[in-house]
Amino acid sequence: MSTRAIFTSGKNYTVTDPKVTLGDFLQTNVDALSDTIKSFITKAISICTMDESSLTIEDGKVTTSSGNPTEGALLALVHEMGYDYRIIRNSTPGRTDVGELGEYFQDGKHINFTSSRKMMSWVVPLESGGYRMYSKGASEVIISRCVTELTGDTETSLTEINRKVLVGIAEQYAQRGMRCLGIAYRDLPATFDFETTTTNVKNSDGTEAFVCETELIFCALVGIEDPLRPEVPDAIKKCYEAGIDVRLVTGDSPNTAVSIAYQAGILKDSHFVDGSSEMIAVNMKPNVMMEGKQLRSAVYKMVNGRNEFDQAAFDEIWPHLRVLARSSPDDKLTLAHGLNQSTLFEDKEKCDQLFNESKINIFPDRQVVAMTGDGTNDAPALKRADIGFAMGIAGTQIAKDAADIILIDDNFASIVTAAKWGRNVYASIQKFLQFQLTVNISAVTTALVGAVVYQRSPLAAIQLLWVNLLMDSLASLALASEPPRDAVLRRNPVNRSASMITKQMWANMALRGLVSSGETSWKKKKIKTHCTTPSFLIHSYGCNYSTKLTAATSMENGLSKNPIFVGILIITSVLQCIMIELGGKLMHVVNGGLPAEYWALSVGIGILSLPVQQLINVVYSKVAKKLGW
Repeated sequence: MSTRAIFTSGKNYTVTDPKVTLGDFLQTNVDALSDTIKSFITKAISICTMDESSLTIEDGKVTTSSGNPTEGALLALVHEMGYDYRIIRNSTPGRTDVGELGEYFQDGKHINFTSSRKMMSWVVPLESGGYRMYSKGASEVIISRCVTELTGDTETSLTEINRKVLVGIAEQYAQRGMRCLGIAYRDLPATFDFETTTTNVKNSDGTEAFVCETELIFCALVGIEDPLRPEVPDAIKKCYEAGIDVRLVTGDSPNTAVSIAYQAGILKDSHFVDGSSEMIAVNMKPNVMMEGKQLRSAVYKMVNGRNEFDQAAFDEIWPHLRVLARSSPDDKLTLAHGLNQSTLFEDKEKCDQLFNESKINIFPDRQVVAMTGDGTNDAPALKRADIGFAMGIAGTQIAKDAADIILIDDNFASIVTAAKWGRNVYASIQKFLQFQLTVNISAVTTALVGAVVYQRSPLAAIQLLWVNLLMDSLASLALASEPPRDAVLRRNPVNRSASMITKQMWANMALRGLVSSGETSWKKKKIKTHCTTPSFLIHSYGCNYSTKLTAATSMENGLSKNPIFVGILIITSVLQCIMIELGGKLMHVVNGGLPAEYWALSVGIGILSLPVQQLINVVYSKVAKKLGW
């Protein structure tokens, strides 16, 4: 994040070359800022930022920043302009609590940022008496609160024409995807009451504004660019392919939010009014982009003197909503609550209408909500969501405590990785269930048929114990070690009410269990051993095919990507060979081991498992298509 543009004294300074910083540009520009303007801008930024926001400077260059990233970009601008924010802070009475000036710290006053005011202020005493208050905040709020502007070295009245110019500059910054902040100040008498509010100016939530934060003197507009990480658009594309709907909830202005969402791939051309030449907020279709106050007024109704949530009104909005701008942490909570409570999927007629008119697919079950956040005020929304993601670097400890998952790199692409691993865990459980139940079906069928037809089980108890011991331990490890593949993100999400054992799995288990048990023969003792070996080998080869939970017909199975699986398959095969050759009476096998012809037959039957599975896949695909599964 870096400062790329500034408007002050009626002039706009913008840099587009990524190799050039705004501060360097201002230092070398022939039409440079006056010393008075520089002093006001650098003092306002240095004083009106949190102590937690700081820079790491090595060899005269900024290497990293900590704390609020927006404030970090502003402090970097101060450094680029040739000033040291630390010196400014520590030399300002009422702002520093160290050194000789520390005794005057109580004379200052910090008015914290709130989402309702969308600004913060810091008041410091003046040597001549009284106070000077520096403020920074959302451009539209600062502009609306200003009555005077600093032009050069003088203060002049802010005319309506100049106010419109400021609004236009802020929109230009927003359309470039920049976060636009306003910087202003005001001098106040020593007897001023900072708690006084006024009914003439309202905050965004309708509360009364502080009098001290009105009638300000405009100093500058600053455009801060937070470029998308290169991997974000691809990560969002993968989310949509996986059936995960992405929405942008931000405190930025509507145009900034729309620009970022369009670059990221959250917004498509279809979300804009037909014939739109500019991808800006006013050209959005209804309910695709909303501001926080619009959402609140639409979904909260006054009932018996109480503001109550209207789920029906929310269900009319959320299928279309893609961007929520100028939002507060409470708006995140509203989204999480409304999506969790929504039963829109039960209204089949409405779902069909949404698809036919807007190509919007409604997931046929209750929504699973994931929410990201980094601030303390985001904690309720992170708790309310099914899955809360907190930022590991920029996130507060309270946000981390409330979250289910912490993104240690603060990267959206890591959410896709989490989704991929989550689906892989679910698929691994399915694979293990399918494999174990196939073994059990085969063993039970073989024992039952043998007992009924031949009055004896073709498999001894010790042999069943041996097979199940290897199946339950080594096979479970092999299936659990399966690495996640991008293919799992191309599957549709699983319904909450869906059975973990799918129709395809039932078909695999039943047919392969019957096929393997049909290979049994028990006329001689050698043939009894013959039964055990192919039975095991069939399931060993079948262990590989247990990874095929869908009716895919490809023989490719990704063995090269799972060396643990290959190693376990080899180990189990070797152990089985040792048991057959050396088990003798202990394992109820023929003394001296199995003859070569039976080994060849056993391996052949085991390999036969692969085309048998292919045949099952083909048959199941045709039956499922015919029955509409």
